[in-house]
Amino acid sequence: MELLYNPAFLVAAIFAVGVAGLSKGGFAGAGIIATPILALVVPPVEAAAIMLPILLVQDAYSLWTYRGTIDRRNIVILLPAAVVGIATGYFLAAYMSEFIISAIVGVISTVFAIRSLFFAKTELAPAKKADVPAGIFWGVIAGFTSMILHAGGPPFQIYVQPQKLERDLFIGTSTLFFAAVNWIKVPPYLMLGELNLDIVKVSLVLAPLALITTYFGVKLVRRFSTESFYKIINVLLLLVGLKMMWSAGAEIVRFYA
Repeated sequence: MELLYNPAFLVAAIFAVGVAGLSKGGFAGAGIIATPILALVVPPVEAAAIMLPILLVQDAYSLWTYRGTIDRRNIVILLPAAVVGIATGYFLAAYMSEFIISAIVGVISTVFAIRSLFFAKTELAPAKKADVPAGIFWGVIAGFTSMILHAGGPPFQIYVQPQKLERDLFIGTSTLFFAAVNWIKVPPYLMLGELNLDIVKVSLVLAPLALITTYFGVKLVRRFSTESFYKIINVLLLLVGLKMMWSAGAEIVRFYA
């Protein structure tokens, strides 16, 4: 609890929870930078553990807000695959390098976002169906990267975005998927010793801020049309991808320096 008396932690926590709130409010992908922000002042593993209960609180608010706007086919395809990814992340947590995972996800996200923003005729292309093989693949990747980095957003977007779901349907599906994923992650985090009573206490103190920022995220996202929403999502995905590649590159340089 002494973290709450640390000014640097409080500043980082306010920014991290605020960004996560915007993400849970509908700006999918933005929340990927929440844990790295918190990791500026506490160890990365501790930052991820603090963020997990906060994400659960924000998920609850978002689930209520977007209830009834869910694409069930996507959930049925993605969620079982995500469980496999989470289990894989749990067993490989001690052996996988975070910066390698970050680099891979960053490259994929950046390429997809650049293609969508500058090269693909997205307004002319027909909406894709929720394909089972692709959904299983991206579901596993989303579960795995969520377990390791709380970074399941980009794989989810890469799979679901080409389906051109209506704005609230996209957000509602994303909300339910990641709410389920985050609850599934709780037992592995407990078994790895990353979640404890002190961590939960810190998270609960930040919970009111988590709810407030999610509320404003919902209000803000509803000011945009579906077309504008997807453009913003692609820009966020590009920024997230670049950030992940930058972080991975910095870790590689530091490792070999």
